[in-house]
Amino acid sequence: MHRISRLFSALSLALVLPAAAATELPAPVDQPYAGTLTLALDLTDAPKKVFRVAETIPVTPGPLTLYYPKWIPGEHAPSGPIQNVTGLVIKANGKQLAWRRDLREMYAIHLDVPPGVKQLDLAFQFLSPGDGGAFGASASSTPKLVDMEFNQVAFYPAGHYTRQITIAPSVTLPAGWKFGSALEVVSQSGATTQFKPVTFNNLVDSPLIAGAHFNRVDLDPGAKVPLHLNVVGDGADDVKLSDKQLAGQRAVVQQTLKLFGAHHYGRYDFLLTLSDHTGHFGLEHHQSSDDRLPANFFTDDTMHTLAASLMPHEYVHSWNGKFRRPADLWTPTFMEPMQDDLLWVYEGLTDYWCGVITARSGLWSAAQYRDSLASIAAAMAHRTGRGWRSLQDTADAAPLTYFGGGGWINWRRGTDFYPEGQLLWLDVDTQIRELSHNKHSLDDFARAFYGIDSGSYVTKTYTFDDVVATLNQVQPYDWAKFLRQRLDYTGTELPEHGIERGGWKLVYTDQPNDMDKAMEKVRHGVNLAYSLGLSAGSNGQIFDVQWDGPAFKAGLVPGLTIVAVNGKDYSPDALKDAVTAAKGSGAPVELLVKNVDTFSTYRVDYHDGLKYPHLVRATGKDLLGDIATARK
Repeated sequence: MHRISRLFSALSLALVLPAAAATELPAPVDQPYAGTLTLALDLTDAPKKVFRVAETIPVTPGPLTLYYPKWIPGEHAPSGPIQNVTGLVIKANGKQLAWRRDLREMYAIHLDVPPGVKQLDLAFQFLSPGDGGAFGASASSTPKLVDMEFNQVAFYPAGHYTRQITIAPSVTLPAGWKFGSALEVVSQSGATTQFKPVTFNNLVDSPLIAGAHFNRVDLDPGAKVPLHLNVVGDGADDVKLSDKQLAGQRAVVQQTLKLFGAHHYGRYDFLLTLSDHTGHFGLEHHQSSDDRLPANFFTDDTMHTLAASLMPHEYVHSWNGKFRRPADLWTPTFMEPMQDDLLWVYEGLTDYWCGVITARSGLWSAAQYRDSLASIAAAMAHRTGRGWRSLQDTADAAPLTYFGGGGWINWRRGTDFYPEGQLLWLDVDTQIRELSHNKHSLDDFARAFYGIDSGSYVTKTYTFDDVVATLNQVQPYDWAKFLRQRLDYTGTELPEHGIERGGWKLVYTDQPNDMDKAMEKVRHGVNLAYSLGLSAGSNGQIFDVQWDGPAFKAGLVPGLTIVAVNGKDYSPDALKDAVTAAKGSGAPVELLVKNVDTFSTYRVDYHDGLKYPHLVRATGKDLLGDIATARK
């Protein structure tokens, strides 16, 4: 008590805490907020992972609640990184005001605006994470670059739809750095750029990348609607595309436009960050995409092949997820919980089309597209967790599954609405083709559902019934039953059959397909999920164990470290050699394993050899070949 009283006695009389720290938050109204907010972002210390913010908010006297964005579109969870906001000082007419965080809603702060005050001046820092975390809570700056999301660096007044709040942003960069963003430039003075005022929701939807090594290329030369690829990297050579790579990215644009038959942006900017020192992911935006990949994406053919589908995925989201959005995922502000029940459309259908477009654009060959499908089908066929958890539940629980722990992924299931979503929509596509005798396809659904109001980027929401109705418009069928049978299914079988209907079948051989081989090379590990029943890294750490598989029955679990195989030092090749040697024999695979500081020997009784997935031609028309063929 004494220490608290000393603290309060030292405070200025101006710092009188608001009376209520847990109040009813104001309901948002769809009416313009009076005045324009300003945001001055100073990134000159971004190499030190410090973003400095000065923000002004027009106000009237009385109680006021400010929000920090909580539910971030595309992250599908209450993931706004408010824990990285520091040094928040709010002033009115030069005097510091007290504020207090709401006790029930941690992303809301309350304060009282004194009489005669028309504007609040906020100053704070956002401390960019050094490592760990996901999306906007992952590392986003290095000595040579920064990747910044505006939801990280702005508060906004409660009580209004964010589309009714206008804000004028500016950014100051380190000397010599160049930037890419979908925001429109008004003026530039030295290292500071002033952008055109935008609504707050569009500010959050318009990230910015900048760096000392920057490259900007036109992906649709001569087009009326500008479309560019902006690249920043830690090295000058990392940001350069080969002529072949540039042709592939341009083909992605053309094949996507042919698929949908319309566009939903005034301009579009791919924002690509290439670094080994930032998070790696993609996040969609209406007129841009925040794509973060390893530094060697353009300089290593294996990495380029493996990651080739990321930018097509995020580009498709401009149509599927941003323009057309599930009704439960549209909210008037960034505070209302988003409901993720239709993520198997939002993400699953996007993932399906990103694979298709990657093949149609030539970034993948038809064989590589089939290898990708084979790897997905094998992983989903071995999802032991399907016995208790439906595909629908993986979407419903997305705020948990996105940020769940590692290990046991086959049993707990994670964001399976992405990979199994691909198989679900391949099932739909091949069913349409079969029912219509190949006169119609999911491409027709794309144009009917997304190819409307070209040029508009005003969100149009949809429901499950809307999806079903459009499918019936393309090809009459009981699509509601078809989808629900697969979405709600629990059991041991993979419920999707698009690969078989597409003229192919999944088989296993002792040789990895090219995509799996590339994955093992990049991850420096080994995936024996379909044989020994585990996957492990080059250092022997066990990533995952198949529930009820051979390794599981021997007592192995994720997180342990394999030290030796059959009495010899561990390596991925040594483990594969041991599985091969045990085929047809009675001797188990013997593993010396470390658990923290304890060593134990485990004997895995498995004798069927290595197993890797492949697609081989079956009967019927090659619909997969048709699906992967470029559109004229």
